Amino acid sequence: MSENHFDVVVIGGGPGGYASALYGASAGLNVAIIEYNKLGGTCLNVGCIPAKELLETAAIFRTVSHAADFGVNATVDSVNWETVMNRKQGIIDQLVGGVTSLLKMRKVTVFDGYGTLGADHRTVSISGGQSGDVAITGDAVILAAGSQARTIPNFPIDDHRIVTSTEMLSIPSLPSSAVVIGGGAIGCEFASMLSDMGSKVTIIEAAPNILLTTDVDCRKVVERSFKKRGIDIHTGVMVTGQETSDDGVTVMFGEGQSVTADTVVVSIGRRPASETLGLEQTQVQVDERGFVVTDEYCRTGVEGVWAVGDLINTAQLAHIAFMEGMNTIKDILGEPVTPIDYDAVPWCVYCHPEVAFAGLTEEMAKEQGFDVVVAKHRFAANGRAMIVGETEGLVKIVAEKLPDGTGGRILGVHMAGPWVTEQLGQGYMAVNWEATIEETAAFIQPHPTMSETFGETVMALTGRSLH
Repeated sequence: MSENHFDVVVIGGGPGGYASALYGASAGLNVAIIEYNKLGGTCLNVGCIPAKELLETAAIFRTVSHAADFGVNATVDSVNWETVMNRKQGIIDQLVGGVTSLLKMRKVTVFDGYGTLGADHRTVSISGGQSGDVAITGDAVILAAGSQARTIPNFPIDDHRIVTSTEMLSIPSLPSSAVVIGGGAIGCEFASMLSDMGSKVTIIEAAPNILLTTDVDCRKVVERSFKKRGIDIHTGVMVTGQETSDDGVTVMFGEGQSVTADTVVVSIGRRPASETLGLEQTQVQVDERGFVVTDEYCRTGVEGVWAVGDLINTAQLAHIAFMEGMNTIKDILGEPVTPIDYDAVPWCVYCHPEVAFAGLTEEMAKEQGFDVVVAKHRFAANGRAMIVGETEGLVKIVAEKLPDGTGGRILGVHMAGPWVTEQLGQGYMAVNWEATIEETAAFIQPHPTMSETFGETVMALTGRSLH
């Protein structure tokens, strides 16, 4: 064995890549990982972690602003943005340091640079980084190059006026007004955060609704809250151009409409970074949108080469990339692998109110031919929600309809409201365990908790209810 030969070579140090490396090393494999930027990828550096830190700052601002409702005499009128940025970076540095330490402890060899796959599908050339120009080989190769923010033609990205999610997370000052182009999960998180900290926000979305893939009742909770807080929402319209001046950026959209703001956030999704891998010289197939083509086991069409994370056309979520990476290692080891059911994975949106769901929406279940029964309970009747002062939202459960009209197998759990991203666990388990309403209703929900609303919703589908 050469010092430049490994059992597994991983190209990319984000969640899919470092999960593959850590899990493989813990199974006794000799693993190399290649990263040209920072370990942790989008999630740790310019995605999940910094975005949620800013949302938490917004939550603190919102809480203190309403302290008088609890009898606490406190006022807040501004945000020290430098402190916010320093705290955010401190959390990132600590987590990236943790990943680095874990890789070192498990004796994973880390190369700094760009990795490109050779025509033999076993050689990976590394260049452009501190590791210099070097070629290594692997019995197996995992492609995990991640993604980059999508942009719009004629919207030049800078560090303040027109930004993507990447630049937004390090913007030098909090804008007094902002236009968010894109009403998906990321766009709604930025809109919520900026609005809570005092910015005037406008959302422009080409689709008929914001949060298009979420359950309609959950979506309406967010829409009502946003509009109540003064967020302007324009759906079903396309942006047509922009003009930048010293006074801000004017965005044109729809039929002659326009809005001017200090900052424009282009939040229209992310594209795979497959062009960095040199795949044109290989037999690895890439589709017309740049995604590496794989089967349900994350295998490419080339033996010995896998691809995971944002690089493939699956849900662009860090926790999905983790599982894809671990499943790939199991496949390399010849162990049994249960493919991910992408229709039942957990989704979380951290705007205010939060949204979390797993499984089929009511509409999806009917389209798939299920005869369904639905129950909804609102947090307005939940004691803990009242205590916290966060009563917006609901829990909605979609189940197969039994002959007596009660619920059978749970098909989907959909939540909007306080802390629902932390409450989804039991709903996700119920959907993926193919649990029934009767089985789930037998479990006790502690009191007083937010999760009692889930319990009440399940109980309603048994044909009886408590409150």
